[in-house]
Amino acid sequence: MKPSTAFQHLLLDISETISLMAITAVPIPSGLDYKTQMFPTLTPAQIDRIRAVAKLRPVEAGDILFQPGDEHVPFFVLLSGSLEIVQPSQDSQVIVTHHPGGFAGEITTMSGQRAFVLGRVATAGEFLEVRHEDFRTLIARDAELSEIFLRAFILRRIALISGGLGNVILLGSRHSAATLRLREFLGRNGYPYLYRDLETDTSSQAMLDRFNITADDIPVTICNGIHVLRNPSIQQLASCLGLNANVDQTAIRDLIIVGGGPSGLAAAVYAASEGLDALLIETATPGGQAGSSSKIENYLGFPTGISGQELTGRALTQAMKFGADIMVAHSAVRLNCDKRPYHILLEDQTKLATRTIVIATGAAYNRPPLPNLAKFEGLGVYYGATFMESQLCEGDDIIVVGGGNSAGQAAVFLSQTAHKVHMLVRSGELADTMSRYLIRRIEENPNIDLHYKTEVVALEGDSQLERVTWLDKSTGERSTHNIHHVFMMTGASPRTDWLQGCLALDGKGFVLTGRDIDTVALQSAGWTLSRPPQMLETSLPGVFAVGDVRAGNIKRVASAVGEGSMAISLVHRTLGEM
Repeated sequence: MKPSTAFQHLLLDISETISLMAITAVPIPSGLDYKTQMFPTLTPAQIDRIRAVAKLRPVEAGDILFQPGDEHVPFFVLLSGSLEIVQPSQDSQVIVTHHPGGFAGEITTMSGQRAFVLGRVATAGEFLEVRHEDFRTLIARDAELSEIFLRAFILRRIALISGGLGNVILLGSRHSAATLRLREFLGRNGYPYLYRDLETDTSSQAMLDRFNITADDIPVTICNGIHVLRNPSIQQLASCLGLNANVDQTAIRDLIIVGGGPSGLAAAVYAASEGLDALLIETATPGGQAGSSSKIENYLGFPTGISGQELTGRALTQAMKFGADIMVAHSAVRLNCDKRPYHILLEDQTKLATRTIVIATGAAYNRPPLPNLAKFEGLGVYYGATFMESQLCEGDDIIVVGGGNSAGQAAVFLSQTAHKVHMLVRSGELADTMSRYLIRRIEENPNIDLHYKTEVVALEGDSQLERVTWLDKSTGERSTHNIHHVFMMTGASPRTDWLQGCLALDGKGFVLTGRDIDTVALQSAGWTLSRPPQMLETSLPGVFAVGDVRAGNIKRVASAVGEGSMAISLVHRTLGEM
């Protein structure tokens, strides 16, 4: 499918508005300089270590080494000549030019996912070319080079995201729930894209009119300058971008991890670093509830705090560095547990085989029984408080519902941009559910009003949320307020529907593990081994549960990470029994 003339005009119009920095990858004196770390020059000794896994490739001016859509792109080191990295737009704007001693690549070089930029030789010379598989081997065994490459790749990806320099254009509206869903998916997966808000960009709207695109078609995504998707699902967008194209779905894995929160990511990092063939499956975006946290301040090693998205983004990069495969935008809908290897059935009927499983599906925030709740989700009702949501409610009065740490973190974070934060807590105090440092910040923050024994009872509005009614249960008084943004962070329920009939669960649906599984439940589940279940092992041999999905879990990020890493030691024991 080739773009029409109108579509070409749209791309030209968009590309003209992109502000590109003219970056030249040449040495900068300070080793601490941001650009030096992004574009370092390798020493002759470092290059010699790369030669052992590389082949020498003569190149001529104009040679295309890779282009958008290519998978498992090789890693290139320049010995002589120069290489341009080009943004895939109609006028082929150069993002950066690499020179001798430099190297091409960013996160996709490590993950094997499809490239979204073009590599074009500017000046003839000689390059070292390293195959994707050999590059992974190189960074696994050479600590110095691994640090150099990883730091550069992360900084380059950040620069691409900041500049909107990817192969995706998203045309949508800030008042569209579907637009917010796609932006969250791209943002939390660390994927560069260019966003144009049709509420303020009249030129783009005029172009969309040429395609006869209606309000029902919005948001519109354009992949690789060719494929136009009208109001796509997360799965359709992921497929267009080829986010899962490098995953072998026919292999029998050592381990499949279901869920990409902190516990699942920790399991992926430790499994891959210890040589297991591991695949992580995530329904939407890695990070889970922690990934939507504005700031985590009580996680060991980060005294000034770290956002959930940054923490989980680093973990995802670590997992890919060690060779874990990541599958996003897919959900497990059933576990076939009657024989081994086990099979996990996905929503598209794909079956994945594995010898062991780590269940890290976490828990989802409970949705209160409000008549119009679903209508306003993404249109005034949110379940995460990140930078993106904070921009939607800048200068407005907002409501945060909940009394746990997630709600507290959201209230403090949103108070920086909102006019007033009304925090509605069902109980009469915070001490039982929230860390003391958060309680102190909330109580001392003039922009946060605490409402104890209070709950939302009605949501009203036409196309988006306009009014909220809450009930003060201590007085029985109802009051209605012109508030357009509500952040729901109430208690959570485990995501275990797909495990029914396979594992022993407690009365609330959480997975029982280890000593918590009594003899009756174990017998009813058909436990056949002479030994009892290991710690974190479920009533099914070789299947483990970690993090918020596990009965008796401790709701802390550090605990989830610890359980994910511990589970891999137990996985090794189980594999040794086979």
